[in-house]
Amino acid sequence: MLPKSRFVIALASAYLFGNAQAVGTPFGLAAGTTGGGNATPAVPSSLAELTTWLSDSTPRVILLDKMFDFTSAEGTVTGTGCKPWTCSPNPQLAIDANNWCENYEPSAAKTTITYYKAGTTPLKVASNKTLLGKGSSGGILGKGIKISGASNIIIQNIKIASINPQFVWGGDAIQIDGGSKIWIDHNTIQNIGRQMIATGYGAVTATTISNNVFNGDGTYSATCNGEHYWVALFTGSGDQITFALNYLYKTSGRGPHVGTSGYYQNVHAYNNYFVSVNGHAVDPEVGSKVLLEGNYFNAVTTPVLSGGGGQAYAPVSSSDAAACSSKLGRNCVTNIGLSSGALPGVATDTGTLNGFTSSVFKSANIMAASSVGSYVQANSGIGKVN
Repeated sequence: MLPKSRFVIALASAYLFGNAQAVGTPFGLAAGTTGGGNATPAVPSSLAELTTWLSDSTPRVILLDKMFDFTSAEGTVTGTGCKPWTCSPNPQLAIDANNWCENYEPSAAKTTITYYKAGTTPLKVASNKTLLGKGSSGGILGKGIKISGASNIIIQNIKIASINPQFVWGGDAIQIDGGSKIWIDHNTIQNIGRQMIATGYGAVTATTISNNVFNGDGTYSATCNGEHYWVALFTGSGDQITFALNYLYKTSGRGPHVGTSGYYQNVHAYNNYFVSVNGHAVDPEVGSKVLLEGNYFNAVTTPVLSGGGGQAYAPVSSSDAAACSSKLGRNCVTNIGLSSGALPGVATDTGTLNGFTSSVFKSANIMAASSVGSYVQANSGIGKVN
């Protein structure tokens, strides 16, 4: 039996949030994901309770009605780091995680750094969970979340922010290392040390990342331009991801980076709005197939990076779009750019389309790129669903 105080909290939660569930229907590759399903929604009373509820084996709908601040909860760590970049102002420093400074930046000057430990120890998320924010007030500060081999998860309408933003390897916002049936929707991510979202080497399948704001505007950056470089990294062994209707603002790379040697990934990226990217947006690296449709690149230096060894198809003309019909049973939707570098069009690789022949790609509901800017700005991020 619950203690009286906990019973009152649980009763109040049921009364206030009894009908609260994820809003909308998962689409794309994550179609059919139910998360915590019809579990009674509940608000955690502490950081410890949130940690337990996310990681236990009970199906749950977990409601965040405020910012749960983990920043200083585990204290600080002082140790050796390095200075990979010598630009100014405010270059990121690096935590020497897994001897990164020695192995990848051996010439970087060493320095002593102090960072918050919580950022490097993400919250574990088990199967059959919905993590849902209330209005625009729910989220997590100072610590990210990690899905490892779990399935049937919805993360919606939360803000994840302030994870050791000064330090590379200071922490990721969302990590997925093996998992399926995952819907990451209407979230806002900002001021992160490293990746805003990343997959590990385990296959991430039946996953949709949609309607999120990846806000790269911050003090510290790898290129000293106030734009976050480490946006999204998809490197799993067989990743299958829908990346749609996201707003990527003031970033400078990896938006997303797709591919790694020895593995393959198929990413359908459509109706995303890229704004003020002083670097490269989409990076198709070795092993990847990336189909880009109806995306709007606004003030993007390099919309699609070439030379990485991956396959990408980014149609820009009616003939490019028509070439999709033999594989998708429909024309592709063309991409557009404004004050941006040249889009590659059919000059990339039509063989990319061999990875997108299933019904989920054929039936995708994709708007014209000209409508994307206004739609995504009005509908992405927290506070747009309740």
